[in-house]
Amino acid sequence: MVSNGVNLSTPLEGLFRINVKQKRALERMKLLTVRDLLYHFPARYESSTDVKQIKDLVKGDQAIVYGTLKSLKTKKAFLTKVPMAEGSLVDDTGTLKLTWFNQPFIAKTFKEGVLVKIVGKVSEGKYGKSISNPEISYSDESPFQGNSLFKEGTSSFFLPIYPETRGITSRWFFHAISKILSDESLALKDDPIPEDILKKYNLPTQKTALVWIHTPQKHSHIEASKKRFSFEEIFFIQLKRLSIKKEYEKNPAFKIPADKEVLTRFLDKLGFPLTGAQSKSLKQILGDLKKDSPMSRLLEGDVGSGKTAVSAAAAYAVTHTHPDGKDFGHLQVAYMVPTEILARQHFESFIAYFKNSPINVGLITGSECRKFPSKIDPEGHTHISRAQLLKWVENGEIPILVGTHALIQDKVKFKHLALVIIDEQHRFGVMQRGKLAKKGDKEVPHLLSMTATPIPRTLALTLYGDLDLSVVDELPKGRKPIITKIVAPVDRKATYEKIKEELKEGRQVYVICPRIDEPDPDKETALRVKSAKEEAKRLQKEIFPEYNVGLVHSKLKPKDKEEVMDEFTKGEVDILTATSVIEVGVNVPNATTIIIEGAERFGLAQLHQLRGRVLRSNHQAYCYLFSDSKNEKSHERLRALTEAKNGFELAELDLSLRGEGTLSGAKQWGLGDMGMEAIKNIKMVEAARNEAQTLIESGDLGRYPAIKKHIEERHDVHFE
Repeated sequence: MVSNGVNLSTPLEGLFRINVKQKRALERMKLLTVRDLLYHFPARYESSTDVKQIKDLVKGDQAIVYGTLKSLKTKKAFLTKVPMAEGSLVDDTGTLKLTWFNQPFIAKTFKEGVLVKIVGKVSEGKYGKSISNPEISYSDESPFQGNSLFKEGTSSFFLPIYPETRGITSRWFFHAISKILSDESLALKDDPIPEDILKKYNLPTQKTALVWIHTPQKHSHIEASKKRFSFEEIFFIQLKRLSIKKEYEKNPAFKIPADKEVLTRFLDKLGFPLTGAQSKSLKQILGDLKKDSPMSRLLEGDVGSGKTAVSAAAAYAVTHTHPDGKDFGHLQVAYMVPTEILARQHFESFIAYFKNSPINVGLITGSECRKFPSKIDPEGHTHISRAQLLKWVENGEIPILVGTHALIQDKVKFKHLALVIIDEQHRFGVMQRGKLAKKGDKEVPHLLSMTATPIPRTLALTLYGDLDLSVVDELPKGRKPIITKIVAPVDRKATYEKIKEELKEGRQVYVICPRIDEPDPDKETALRVKSAKEEAKRLQKEIFPEYNVGLVHSKLKPKDKEEVMDEFTKGEVDILTATSVIEVGVNVPNATTIIIEGAERFGLAQLHQLRGRVLRSNHQAYCYLFSDSKNEKSHERLRALTEAKNGFELAELDLSLRGEGTLSGAKQWGLGDMGMEAIKNIKMVEAARNEAQTLIESGDLGRYPAIKKHIEERHDVHFE
């Protein structure tokens, strides 16, 4: 029973009789207070018109049926020998045949005699009505029995289906939330969204929206409540982001008036002209560096578009500037990347950029420290002790330090840290980025974040509301678009022959597999996809015996991984078999072909990142997507990859292909499903951003205690 005096902060424990399993489940889902529960929104709704009894089923219906499981067994199809599970569903009105091809584990997972819910397309043959490969789940009760939500006179036409976990059901959520909403003592007086904003965008109040989303009477209730909560999520993310930006800009920063002559010297040394997009981005960055407030900028560019050259030019301008009031010494740059492989690669790049200049470059990772130039070899670098490196960084002798998370350790201290560059910035949390930014002394360093994952404009505005945006959206001159092809099993042999032609020309190949080891043959639920270890053996023995095949995956020791990558870079390994460990930053210009096994298992953004490994030279590059899937949605996604002209177009396509209920993969961004729905609507994102900006700039946030309270209560939003 719900007690008196309920508000959003009231703990759930004590409101209901919650057993041990339910308590654990709620803790696992981080649903601890009334607010958490009320903001646990339905994933979808079942209309009373969708749920049918077996006697009412019609061929071609996409139906929901409740009944008891009978006659479950495993068998093999007569002609194809495909393993399958078979059984029947029985209700008060008839029997329905059920078949699951390639899913024999269903017969072992579910027990006979239990009540289940079946969802699928109805067929009819000489043996009666049937459904092939239906979705199946346990159910507490049938809507046609007992206290049905669909009985005549019910107040709810739609049955909300909630995300659930072991120990707690969607049904429990429905009844618990209904009890809370019907409690007259529930205090929902202070709407976190100001009244004038609600009226301006015709949004329901918090209380109305909560009632409508959990117990809708009609479809318009669902739409209106979703609109309100989508706006709310974006609005509060924007408030948080813009507050961070305003606070950060209050700090003093180094004013860096880039010397034109110095910059020209650097650009001449590059050996290639900057593209228009690179020049524009560099101009924006240099404009920020001239100010006495710290830069907060995101440099977004497609794979191979030349972001590193832009960031190196900015670093060159910074390190060739003396600290204030001095005519000697150098301002410092910290360059943070997510992996050791990438850190070493950028260290090598900076050596090439800063050769013949008075700038020392350092490298710090979890496993080693290096310095350029070496005393013995002015053209090369050397390993040094961590203590020595830290000493030289602290006294300013090393103006550029490249590293992994090791950069943010407390022991790493700078003398004049003026610029922080974070590569693949979405891989670092806000806390990590903030920790690095605080390494300045009196002045706060300028911040340049970079990402090679093109994202839609709406997502950029939402996630990076505290950053100004620079976009590198054109490839360097001479780069040819990658030829991308989907390869069916029957076309594999011909594709291998084409790849052999590339290998004969002296080129190299990546082969990417979804997993490291072979699946357990005794585990029926194990993913039947290619493993990197076995595929490397097969390619070496059966397909490319005359070439050297290497293997890299995340379980290898860093030293072994580096050894194989070094051999591949030098051309001693012709074919590198790997998992997605090579997704970010690996740069081997001679590698012009990539095979992605089980391509349908990867996300579009990840496929694009992987494909970008072969866009490192002016040679024609090829990407072969090997897929055994017959699923039309999977093929639609893969086709999008073959048709999109660039990563930005692909990002928009990816967003449009995400249907409702398939958005949880985007929670890496810290957005809930409501937020992900909102970012499909540029007008909504811009409206929420404008309202948040107006509030922040007015300095009147103190007039809205409900906003402050709401932000404090929203512990589930990480603003990542």
